Amino acid sequence: MKKLLTVTLLLFSLLTITQADETVKMKMTDVTGKTYDVTGTEQGLTIKGLEGKVIFLEFFGHKCPPCLASIPHLNKLQAKHKDKFAIVAIEVQGYNNAQTVKFAKEKGINYIVVAEEKASELVSYIQQRAQWKGSIPFLVALDTKGDVQFVQAGMLPEESLEELISQLSK
Repeated sequence: MKKLLTVTLLLFSLLTITQADETVKMKMTDVTGKTYDVTGTEQGLTIKGLEGKVIFLEFFGHKCPPCLASIPHLNKLQAKHKDKFAIVAIEVQGYNNAQTVKFAKEKGINYIVVAEEKASELVSYIQQRAQWKGSIPFLVALDTKGDVQFVQAGMLPEESLEELISQLSK
């Protein structure tokens, strides 16, 4: 029995290592209908069309008070840094695409917004890779090469987000 358990653990370890070396291809479609090709890499993500930009991948909910409070800050940061920065916000509290479209319009959001149903592979991928358990807001910050440099559960003040953009832009 002990030998079987050891072999099983060894096999699982090898499979995990093999999977970590492979790239994972996914797609997501935002509320405007634009589809992005997303590739999971060993160090992070590549989002076609956003290469060379600092990216904040933000998981949020339509009825999460800290998430709602951060929208004006994110709008401000996106407007200020639009040439070198992109926010991709994925709604994960159950809104379908039509509801998410309406929500983004009502809130005047000026960054990329995606309903979970239009990015389910990416959400699952982040849950596995970042050990994300569903708490929101949840931020994954990527540098200009697409490498994950920062992960945070909970809201950050605008000044901290500004500093993070500055550090990751270098």
